[in-house]
Amino acid sequence: MDVSKYQRGYFMPPEVCIDWATREYADKAPVWCSVDLRDGNQALVNPMSLEEKTEFFSHLVRVGFKEIEIGFPAASDTEYAFCRKLIDDNLIPDDVTIQVLTQAREHIIEKTFEAIRGAKKAIVHLYNSTSVAQREQVFKKSKDEVKEIAVKGAKLLKKLADKTDGNFMFEYSPESFTGTEPEYALQVCNAVIDVFNPAPDNKVIINLPVTVEMSMPHVYACQVEYMCKHIARRDSVIISLHPHNDRGTGVADAELALLAGADRIEGTLFGNGERTGNVDIITLGMNMVMHGVDPRLDFSELPKLTETYERLTGLSVNPRQPYSGALVFTAFSGSHQDAIAKGLAHRNALGGKWAVPYLPIDPKDVGRNYDGDVIRINSQSGKGGIGYVLEQKFGFSLPAKMREDVGYTVKRESDKLKRELGCDEVRDIFVREYVNTSSPLELTAHTFSKESDKVCVIMETYYRGKKEILHGNGNGQLDAAATAIKSAFNMHFTISTYTEHALDRGSGARACAYVGITDRPSGAISYGAGIDTDIMAASIKALVSAVNKLL
Repeated sequence: MDVSKYQRGYFMPPEVCIDWATREYADKAPVWCSVDLRDGNQALVNPMSLEEKTEFFSHLVRVGFKEIEIGFPAASDTEYAFCRKLIDDNLIPDDVTIQVLTQAREHIIEKTFEAIRGAKKAIVHLYNSTSVAQREQVFKKSKDEVKEIAVKGAKLLKKLADKTDGNFMFEYSPESFTGTEPEYALQVCNAVIDVFNPAPDNKVIINLPVTVEMSMPHVYACQVEYMCKHIARRDSVIISLHPHNDRGTGVADAELALLAGADRIEGTLFGNGERTGNVDIITLGMNMVMHGVDPRLDFSELPKLTETYERLTGLSVNPRQPYSGALVFTAFSGSHQDAIAKGLAHRNALGGKWAVPYLPIDPKDVGRNYDGDVIRINSQSGKGGIGYVLEQKFGFSLPAKMREDVGYTVKRESDKLKRELGCDEVRDIFVREYVNTSSPLELTAHTFSKESDKVCVIMETYYRGKKEILHGNGNGQLDAAATAIKSAFNMHFTISTYTEHALDRGSGARACAYVGITDRPSGAISYGAGIDTDIMAASIKALVSAVNKLL
């Protein structure tokens, strides 16, 4: 690659101030403006239909957007018709302001005001490009001539607003702001502000777009801070951001520029937009949630929002997209699963602030669940994750040592199949390999009696298809059953693990018992589980299941 042909296309402000760097995080939500229906829609291979745009608008309202850029009415019949439909059919809530985009060209501005006639509240967004590249290569105009385009456009906006029925607010964007000398961008914006003549109770929006990302995010923050400190009538101006994502740092641009003094952000859900996209408002909002700041947008049902977005746009949300991707809360790694399982257990026991390892936010806050989203099982999984799935999904509370044995069994199956295992498959493997097993030794009946200080047992079994009656005694029922098995098959083992718990509730509830036995000659440890409505029957079945692994 010939890197020598590239040069810096951005400009640091003449007075560099980094007060923004002293702030740790944005402590309040900005004014959000969704541009999904304009910037996002124009970036689609197949733009949305009138009906699809109407449905998308209703979802944006439901999320909580109070400002929504609905389109470029002069661009097409569909854009114009959509604007009129929202107004004529009274589909805009009283607390929502629509926004429309127009170039600083007379016939386009006039068409735009026709489209928004009768709007209760509308922002008219005027723009013209001010960058060095656009001035020299596209327009071939001087700085003064480009500034005059903006001023004339602003004057026409004001004139038509006075003549048109409706309630209008003005916004101006020096397009390609990041490729414009900051002191010149300031001149143009101040000239436009002079025309609009805003007041603290009738503000104007000055939007500083990252039309193309050209610098590291801290440079944009310095540019925004320069504008905030030198813009005319700052108390009557709303400083807005419109970051794109060419360098992959659109979110960082927005966050640092908020620290630099910006008041408002224009972006899209999931970051859809021209080229690499616009800034992702979901990521920005959820980043605030992570710091304990209310974004004043409702992302509590992200899976439903994702499905709607994919259906209406024809795009797919990357499975690793922050917060909304299908796999962003998923742990396959054994060590991650173990830490998450222990962190969730700790939180359930003690409560307090959210601090679960590997999960920056609670998945339930965005409509996800722990069972199928957080811990998923494949050949990389560990005992903690597999044990967590069996306990949380099916109620099996395995002893710690047994979890490791079951974990290896499940992982071997996943490795053999070369794929992830579903929760039901994990349970089926556990039941098949450990619970009430009957090969080679099958227990068909047993009875206990007491002689002196000993418990005696008679066990009816089949060993490799042949009926065997076993006899034994011991200090307790489980000890007696173990003695009977050891005597019949010349085995030498000790019971090293035993736990039990209720698997169900109510009458007829089942019990589950877990038994681990250690073969004294070899030191091998074998585990089994038993389920029955009688706890002792469950314990004997668990013992037989463990023995079957040794046999």
